[in-house]
Amino acid sequence: MAQPSDVMTNLVELMRGAITEEFGEKHLNSLKSLTTALRVPDFRDSVKDDVFNGLQTVLEKSFTEIKRVVEETEENSSICLQMATECFRSLRNACIQCHHNQCRLRELGFIQTTVGILSVLYKRQHRESDYLFDTLRCGIQFLGNLAVQNQNCKDDIWVHGFPQLFLGLLDIQDEKAIAYTCMALHTCLNEHKVEQLTKQPDCFKVVLKVMELCRTQPELDWTILIVTEHFLKSQALIAKMHSAMSPQEWLTLLELISAHLGEGGEESEQCGILPSTAEFLASCFKDSCKAVLLLNSGSSSDDEEAIVVIRLLDILCEMTSDLKMFMFLQDYPDLLETTIVLLKEVHFLGREGGNVFSSAQNFSQMGTEGASSHPVVSFKAHLVRLIGNLCHRNIANQNKVRDLDGVALILDNCSLDSNNPFISQWAVFAIRNILENNVENQEVLQTLKRQGVADDSALRDMGFRVEDRDGSLLLRPLKKDP
Repeated sequence: MAQPSDVMTNLVELMRGAITEEFGEKHLNSLKSLTTALRVPDFRDSVKDDVFNGLQTVLEKSFTEIKRVVEETEENSSICLQMATECFRSLRNACIQCHHNQCRLRELGFIQTTVGILSVLYKRQHRESDYLFDTLRCGIQFLGNLAVQNQNCKDDIWVHGFPQLFLGLLDIQDEKAIAYTCMALHTCLNEHKVEQLTKQPDCFKVVLKVMELCRTQPELDWTILIVTEHFLKSQALIAKMHSAMSPQEWLTLLELISAHLGEGGEESEQCGILPSTAEFLASCFKDSCKAVLLLNSGSSSDDEEAIVVIRLLDILCEMTSDLKMFMFLQDYPDLLETTIVLLKEVHFLGREGGNVFSSAQNFSQMGTEGASSHPVVSFKAHLVRLIGNLCHRNIANQNKVRDLDGVALILDNCSLDSNNPFISQWAVFAIRNILENNVENQEVLQTLKRQGVADDSALRDMGFRVEDRDGSLLLRPLKKDP
C-alpha cells in the first residue's frame, strides 16, 4: 500500500482534476485507495483538510450528476453513483473512533449533502440498481458512524433528516439499508427526541413504521432496541401508540414488553419501563379484560382484542412477581377486584362445560395441536397467579379477597386441568399469600368443606400441610425436626 502522504497528495491532485473532468476509473481507484488507507487509525488521525475538501467537492459533483440523470438510464448514472458510494465509504471509515474527524465533516457540510443524495435516491428505488442500493447503504452507514458519541452530529442529522428522510429510508426494498437506518435512528434518539415523537404527527409516523418493521421483520435487532431502549421510556408515547394502533399492532408491542421483562431475570428492575407505563398497562387490562369472554363463542379463537387481554395479564403477572419497582401495582385501584370478578366469570363459564374455559384432562395432547394451542390456555392459571402476587404480604388485598369470596374460588381451581397447566400450583401459591399472617382468612379456610382429594405436595415444599379435621381443610405449618 502507498504511504499515507503519497495517498493524500495523489488524491488531492485527482480531486482537483475531477472538478473539471468527467468521472472515470482513475478517480474511482483513487477514492478506493483512500478508503483502504482510512482503515488505519494513524492515517485517520492525520488526514489533512485538503483531503476532506476534495471529498466534499466530489460528493457535491456526484449529487449534481445524480439529480441530472435521475430520469435517465442506469448506465448514465452508474459512475456518479459509484463515486458517491466510495466517498461515503471513505467518510464512514474516517469517523471510526475519531471525534475530531466527525466534527470536521459536520462543519464542512457533509450532513446536508448526504441527506440530499439519500433523499433523491430512495425515491427512485424502483430501478433496483445495485449501484443505487450500495450508495444508499454506505451513505446511511456514514451518517450512523458520524453520530456515534457525538451529540452535535446527532442533532444536525436529526434537524436535516428527520422525519422525512428516515420515513423514506425505512420504506425502501433493501433489508440492509433498513437495518442501517434503524441503527442510525437508534443512535440519534434520546429522551428529548422521543418526546418530539409524541407531539408531531409526521414524527409519530416513524414510530408506527418502526412498529410495523418489528412485526414484519422481527429479525431486525435494531428495531427492537429502538422500542425497548427508547419508546418504552415514555408513557406518553406508549399511550399514543395504543390509541393509534390496531389490536394486532398493539399486540406486537405487548409481546416486546413481555419478552423484555423476561430477559432480565433479577436485573429486570432496571428494564427501563417507567412505573407510569406499568400503570397504563394495568388500566388497559381493567378497561378491556371482558374482551376475553368473546373467546367463549367458539368462532373467535383468533380474536385479537381477547389475545391482547391475555398478553396484558402475562405482563402484569411478570411485573408483580416481586419486582420492587412494580409492586406498587398491589395498590392500583380496582385491579385486584377486576381480576377476581373476571376469574369468577371465566370459572363459572367453564363449569357449564363444553367451552374453551372448561377444565380438561387430555394431558396426552399437551404440546401438540389441539386444545393446548388455543390462546386461552393458562388464562385462568394466570388470573390466579396475579391474585396471589397482589396479595403477597399485603393485608388489605388479602382482606379484599375474603370479602369478594375469593378464597373458595381459588380453592375451586386446585384441580388438575390440562387447559391450565400449573393452575393447582398457582392456586396453592395464592392461598399461601392470602392466608399469611391473616387470622380471619385462616378462619374462613377452616369453614370450607372438603370437595375432593387434594395433592398438597406443592404446599409442603413451601413449609405447609393440609389437615383434614371433621370434614374441614386446615392449613398448618410443617413441624420442624428438633
